[in-house]
Amino acid sequence: MIMSTVAFTVMNLFLKHLKDLGFDAFQLVFFRSIGTLFFTMPYLLYHKIPILGNQKVLLVFRGLAGVTSMGLYFMSLGYLAIGTAVSLRYLAPIFAAILAVFFLKERVKPIQWLFFLMAFVGVLIIKGFDASIDTVGLLLIISSALFSGVVYVLINKIGVKDHPVVIVNYFMWISVILGGILSIFNWTKNPEGVEWLFLLSLGVFGYFGQLFMTKAFQSQVTNKVVSLKYMEVIFTMIVGVLWLGDVYPLLSVLGTVLVIAGLVLNMFYRSK
Repeated sequence: MIMSTVAFTVMNLFLKHLKDLGFDAFQLVFFRSIGTLFFTMPYLLYHKIPILGNQKVLLVFRGLAGVTSMGLYFMSLGYLAIGTAVSLRYLAPIFAAILAVFFLKERVKPIQWLFFLMAFVGVLIIKGFDASIDTVGLLLIISSALFSGVVYVLINKIGVKDHPVVIVNYFMWISVILGGILSIFNWTKNPEGVEWLFLLSLGVFGYFGQLFMTKAFQSQVTNKVVSLKYMEVIFTMIVGVLWLGDVYPLLSVLGTVLVIAGLVLNMFYRSK
């Protein structure tokens, strides 16, 4: 899980750097996705796993929700510090829990609503005490978290009837197609020199981040390692300060702590 968070942190850092250089969000979606396809397609072909899967409609909807969430996240990086964007995107499990009540008929205990409230209070503190928080950026990242919650519900619905790599492969192909088409009309910068390395490495770090996280979840100590995933927020904020010169007010950091605490408490309650 720690290896996963490091991989995702590097990817987040490269994303923010490329966004600051002037690359459009759709360009980043395209390069982020095509890099991962270099891993998913050979895997499926080598293991002779049907690429189209079994639940094609659900897989397409999962891909569309995923690319929408990713695109909104990349757009938010033009308005928010990278650590803030990553921490607020972690609101996705809350949206997933709420959506699951309506679509999966799951129950949310009263104490879980308290944890959710704690996380949203954290969001309000971040917004209220960090002058760098732009309203547009906040709306973009909250919307990204909402669609990420939709992804969680759809994956739950898909279950084990389709291979995990098939699910990721659908997501990446849809992202490449939509990102590629939209990039044509929003091409803001041509890659030069080392920028190509940054762009192509997005999919590599994204893939290995996902791979290591999956392996961690498949271990026999899931409840012990899953909370380590939130170290991504800490790592990203630290490298944001050291490399990008981000500044986080003390109360903004407190808000981030509340967001993560609410999510972790909910996670431990669900595991019990």
